[in-house]
Amino acid sequence: MKNPVWYDFIAVEGNIGAGKTTLARRLSESAGAELVTERFEDNPFLPKFYEDPATYAFPLELSFLEDRYRQLSEEIAADKKIVADYYYAKSLVFARINLAGEELVLFERFFGHLEKRMRMPGLVIYLHRDTAALRQNIQNRGRSYEQGIEDGYLQKIGEGYRQHFHGKMPFPVLLIDTSTHDADSLFELASETVRKRFPNGLTEIS
Repeated sequence: MKNPVWYDFIAVEGNIGAGKTTLARRLSESAGAELVTERFEDNPFLPKFYEDPATYAFPLELSFLEDRYRQLSEEIAADKKIVADYYYAKSLVFARINLAGEELVLFERFFGHLEKRMRMPGLVIYLHRDTAALRQNIQNRGRSYEQGIEDGYLQKIGEGYRQHFHGKMPFPVLLIDTSTHDADSLFELASETVRKRFPNGLTEIS
């Protein structure tokens, strides 16, 4: 008999092109959990943001925040065991990169109100992948609006996550360096990991 998965709510996080959805899907299947994926394809502001960030950053971040809150609220209210390909506070990470001034202040205030109503994940798995590998994955999956993403933007996102997860976290965050793993070995490592208990805060595993 397999060891149980200790966590009822697992979130997989990482940069654009880190492999979040692929890993989350495999983990959900192995754990018998509901898969929750980000609905970015339904967001009308995303392609516009990459064309004109200054104009569309605020509506993009606000719409993502609202959708993440609504989606996770629905799944958690149904009392399901879930694996998500995002952690809801990614909204704050991206907002602090894409917004400034009064827009950022307003966004952080709104985020704070919603966060109080959210159930925290039991575990976050953060996939670290270097910029060259991110770029290759972005190119391979072929979303037209992503092809112009600059390396500097990916590096800012990575730094934003690093700062966020190095703070005091009320749940375990497992950082996996994916450079030594292919998709199968990464899944095996993650599958073993979610059957163990970890202390709150950041733990690096390999």
